[in-house]
Amino acid sequence: MRVLLVGAGGVGTAVTRIAARRGFLTHMFVADYDLGRAEAAVAALDEPGGRFSAHRLDASDEAAVRRFLGEEGCDVLLNATDPRFVMPLFNAALTAGAHYVDMAMSLSVPHPTAPYEQCGVKLGDEQFALARAWESAGRLALVGMGVEPGLSDVFARYAADELFDEIEEIGVRDGANITVQGYDFAPSFSIWTTIEECLNPPVVYEKARGWYTTAPFSEPEVFDFPEGIGPVECVNVEHEEVLLMPRWVDARRVTFKYGLGDDFIAKLRTLHDLGLDSTAKVTVPGPDGPVQVSPRDVVAACLPDPATLGDRMRGKTCAGTWVKGTKDGAAREVYLYHVVDNEWTMREYGTQAVVWQTALNPVIALELVAGGAWRASGVLGPEALPPQPFLDLLGAYGAPWGLREGH
Repeated sequence: MRVLLVGAGGVGTAVTRIAARRGFLTHMFVADYDLGRAEAAVAALDEPGGRFSAHRLDASDEAAVRRFLGEEGCDVLLNATDPRFVMPLFNAALTAGAHYVDMAMSLSVPHPTAPYEQCGVKLGDEQFALARAWESAGRLALVGMGVEPGLSDVFARYAADELFDEIEEIGVRDGANITVQGYDFAPSFSIWTTIEECLNPPVVYEKARGWYTTAPFSEPEVFDFPEGIGPVECVNVEHEEVLLMPRWVDARRVTFKYGLGDDFIAKLRTLHDLGLDSTAKVTVPGPDGPVQVSPRDVVAACLPDPATLGDRMRGKTCAGTWVKGTKDGAAREVYLYHVVDNEWTMREYGTQAVVWQTALNPVIALELVAGGAWRASGVLGPEALPPQPFLDLLGAYGAPWGLREGH
């Protein structure tokens, strides 16, 4: 399999380190707008076979990406950029006749008059609008294939197939006890994406009502996370699982809640109150005259790169799917989860836990596509495909998952 990886930031670099240990790749072209980042990702690999090469590529230049895919005979485009670049990369893969995998879907747009009640443009709507074109092309666009979304969706499919007869609610719950030494505010994942997720209206699904929205950080609950993480308060956050799971899994309600903490929420609210979460460019003075910048990009530039924080991070992160329903006439609740310790990922891969956990899952998906265990066409979420091969490989990659009965 010949893969074009677009994006050599924290997640993209982790992808290369995980994929280098597997034999299914023929070649991975590591591309980034900043050639130096791509070169650094490749140079860090202990890869004598020459299966990785670095290239400069602008993710917003659909025509250039399409040409690259064709000229290099790539089978798959793996998108490891932020969601702004989903559609040009998605379209480039379609027109080039390649498969496509991403970890975050096309952006949402809040409802113009009732943002905290009704959905506007939903996450992934632009991609699903092209589902028939992907089906006609006989190519797979596997969307939301990170950890959340991604592994959480695989868990939902497995629960529906193996653990429940009827499902009342699927609730993705994400929490951690990770600290970053030396910083008062240092998100362990892209602040651009974090702002997008946390300050947009969260989406909830109910079978009788469909998709609807609430206010940011609504419906707080304390969830007890496994393996020593313990109780963490979680709140509603906009996330792809709520838009993906109801398409393929029969459940009366689907939610996503994230353990953010009061301090983190307060800082995000302050960014919003000051307009610093905006992506609309503003004019500011520059040494050679006025320049236009996005406030959100300025915030990202002022914060440390999450990929560089691994040595300062301590603790574990947990991604998982809580499911409530019935089996053989009896009530049942389970939590299917995946816990990663930052000390382990740093020792084994030189990569911090949050980005490593995200990067692991698309690599597994690529291996399943390469081997034919996942064979499909169209625009599909992970829950549309058989879960057992994925969960088996998760263990083979040295990252086993767990199951806890009860809440």
